[in-house]
Amino acid sequence: MLIQTRSPLPALSITLLLFSGCSPTPKPPDADMVKLEQEIVALTESFHGDVGIYVRHLVTGQEIKLNADALLPTASMVKVPILVTLFDRIQRGDLDYDSTFIWTADLVNYADDGILSAFKDSSAISLTKVISLMITYSDNLASLWCQQLAGGGLAINKWLDANGFEKTRMNSRTPDRQDDWETYGWGQTTPREMAELVTMIHEDRAVSAWASEEMYRYLTRIYWDDEALSSIPRTIQAASKQGAVNASRSEVVLVNAPAGDYVFCVITNDQEDQSWGPDNAGFVLLRKVSSLLWSSWGV
Repeated sequence: MLIQTRSPLPALSITLLLFSGCSPTPKPPDADMVKLEQEIVALTESFHGDVGIYVRHLVTGQEIKLNADALLPTASMVKVPILVTLFDRIQRGDLDYDSTFIWTADLVNYADDGILSAFKDSSAISLTKVISLMITYSDNLASLWCQQLAGGGLAINKWLDANGFEKTRMNSRTPDRQDDWETYGWGQTTPREMAELVTMIHEDRAVSAWASEEMYRYLTRIYWDDEALSSIPRTIQAASKQGAVNASRSEVVLVNAPAGDYVFCVITNDQEDQSWGPDNAGFVLLRKVSSLLWSSWGV
């Protein structure tokens, strides 16, 4: 069972990794890391629900982990695994990156009021625009279409497994994952694995250097910027993906900060507050964690 945030602190730990050949000066110093840990814990203590958080400074290797390996819903963050597997097919030559497809209303069996649903039947649309709709606007019809083009849930899960992601999985429209779908919805992951996947893209280790660069550019063009991204100055580049369903709010963000890049992922579940306004407890937590990390690591 997932540890509630009101439990004692053993679920949270700090790690400093020293890479061979160099001993970077930690930023912030150890004393500040302890303070940062305490402040993150304080943000979660009054939260009514489950919370998983993973944070890593990519220069120093410092980590903060709160239920970082707990299995939690992805909601729309599952669109990052779809993106990576789709680019894997493109890299292997199974799909032409410059291809154009024909959209028809019966192509994806899903009721949605997103951008793609407003397209005229038999409209032509480029693959790059479908990808942009999936990532930038989190359009669900475009995402389900990309899931099909990526080879479906089995292909996505095969890529994840082959690349060391043991817990992140696609559930929706995937054979033999009905029970997981009923528990977690579209997909499931851990804060650590979702942060690692975006870091893998950032470091040109996902599929290929070319594919990683293209994917990273998509992830820096996010329309939905009211939560974690709103706590980062508009002049700072950040790659991100959000997710939200009634009882869960989530966001993964990699910040290209002047003082050194850092990545974090926050996922909630079984929230008592299931409202959809900006004051939802999960949305507030996302903004506060992001603001705290920026004030500590941004400059």
